[in-house]
Amino acid sequence: MNPPNKLTRYILIGLFAGLATGWVINANFPADQAKQAAYYLSGITVVFLQLIKMIIAPLVLATLTVGIAHMGSGGAVGRTFVRTLAWFIAASVFSLSLGILMVNLLAPGVGVGLVLPAANADTGVAAKAFDFIDFLKHIFPKSIFEAMATNEVLQIVVFSLFAGVALIQLGPERAGPINRGLDALMHMMLVVTGYVMKMAPFAVFAAIAGSIAVEGLGILITFGKFVGGFYLGLAVLWVFLLGAGALVLGSGEVKRLIPAIREPFLITFATASSEAAYPKLLDALERFGVPTRIASFVLPLGYSFNLDGSMMYCAFASIFIAQAYGIDLTIWQELGMLGLLMITSKGIAGVPRASLVVIAATLPYFNIPEAGLLLILAVDHFLDMGRSATNVIGNAVATAVIAKWDAGEGPVDAAVKI
Repeated sequence: MNPPNKLTRYILIGLFAGLATGWVINANFPADQAKQAAYYLSGITVVFLQLIKMIIAPLVLATLTVGIAHMGSGGAVGRTFVRTLAWFIAASVFSLSLGILMVNLLAPGVGVGLVLPAANADTGVAAKAFDFIDFLKHIFPKSIFEAMATNEVLQIVVFSLFAGVALIQLGPERAGPINRGLDALMHMMLVVTGYVMKMAPFAVFAAIAGSIAVEGLGILITFGKFVGGFYLGLAVLWVFLLGAGALVLGSGEVKRLIPAIREPFLITFATASSEAAYPKLLDALERFGVPTRIASFVLPLGYSFNLDGSMMYCAFASIFIAQAYGIDLTIWQELGMLGLLMITSKGIAGVPRASLVVIAATLPYFNIPEAGLLLILAVDHFLDMGRSATNVIGNAVATAVIAKWDAGEGPVDAAVKI
């Protein structure tokens, strides 16, 4: 394993310094002053995340369009898309099933003993029932400029699919200037990413310090069974994802992949934002040996369709709330919840606190009071750290696997480039 580089060390330093600073603030200052300190600390994280969002739209558009154009034929695009979708569906079903299984085995909500508010209490999370037409509107853009302005990754992906296939049809001579321009844009955005990532350790410090300053470390003890059970489930999911990757890539390649994605994993874990790691994860996968045309095709799709950690959390938390209310769900209801979450989790990707919104939209279908969300709001940030980091692992493994399938037999070759 290669020794960690400077950025990784600085991120780890920022993480532990944030824990210590947050604990000192929480232990020595009144609640209102601690909240004020957290508010000002959050400014650093906000700037970092805003800069990341500034990068994502042009980077996805350029890398995905050029990647498709370099595939050479519409048939190659179709084969890669089918393989990608098959992997995503299998991973999604397993993640949701594992969440349901773990929460039933561990039963963290049974005997919680907390006095829950009235069922009509305001949770602070906007719930919206699933609507098929809204779902379609979320997928297909009416304007690429609007999609880029609002960072709707899924809509950018759809436009890029059309644009990439169109460039293939134009042929090398007519499409050449556009391809070269998009390729230059892609490399420019990667350079900008390098500048922005220098701020990552400070953003990590601020995010952790702010959360601990307000909630304190004691909140993890109060909800220890719920938090511990969920992280145990994540550990099982990590073993499955890496094990499934090893079946395709080989154990040696998976061992090489883990340190390769260390930085995006840590950034995501500390900031609780999958978006924060997208540019760094794309670069890490290309350094690992995934061809740019595959990484730029699979990864954006994964950010909308392959949120393994988030899907597991939706299932785990929904049944936890039912347990806290003493509501027994039948096996058929839980299977129905699995199917519903497969759909709703795809239609709402990219929304802030998306997992909570998905849960809020799911609970009414099974007569579970939405006010139960208040049970998990206090620790949601700490859970979001784990589920977002798991999304990074899932998408990294998926991208490497699709690259292996695309290349045919033999290990992923670090020298393979488009």
